[in-house]
Amino acid sequence: MHVDDDVLAPLRARFGEPSELAWNGEISDDEWAIATYNAARTHDVTLFILDPSQRLALIRKPHFTADVWRPPGGGIKPGEDFVAGAVREALEETGLHVELRRYLVASRAVFRNGGRELPWRTHVFLADTTDKDLAPNDPAEIAAARWGTLPELGGSLRQTLLATGRAFWRYRVALHDAALRALSQP
Repeated sequence: MHVDDDVLAPLRARFGEPSELAWNGEISDDEWAIATYNAARTHDVTLFILDPSQRLALIRKPHFTADVWRPPGGGIKPGEDFVAGAVREALEETGLHVELRRYLVASRAVFRNGGRELPWRTHVFLADTTDKDLAPNDPAEIAAARWGTLPELGGSLRQTLLATGRAFWRYRVALHDAALRALSQP
């Protein structure tokens, strides 16, 4: 795994110590296929991007149902600077120029399926932008982007994700809940 403790140590020094989250869950065959489509990737970066009025950037991927939205994110490429990769993902998925501000959550998940296990790491960062317009640069990956709010993410969007019954969305809810708790602390 190329996003290891050597990569994360300077991020912790620069952006603060994140809350730790452990998660284990049985995922479906479809979810396993999504998680393992790139066997070399076992991590993602999730970005809580806020504009000056505290609106939260949200994305919907083409395979999501119309009411499922989440904060943007993606993977850091091998050899890519972590911060540069996170900024790249924000621009690709939202069209926003961002600056990372705080390391909110570091998760260690284990996805299980039919006797198989996939260790996964998610790194949640707070970022800000002065940009106003959302304009995803990759329509094949991002169906739409919109502004939402932190209370919406912890309320109606949380309920929508849980109602799907999918393990991946339960994992995302756990990440969102941990990040919202971290944001409420100085």
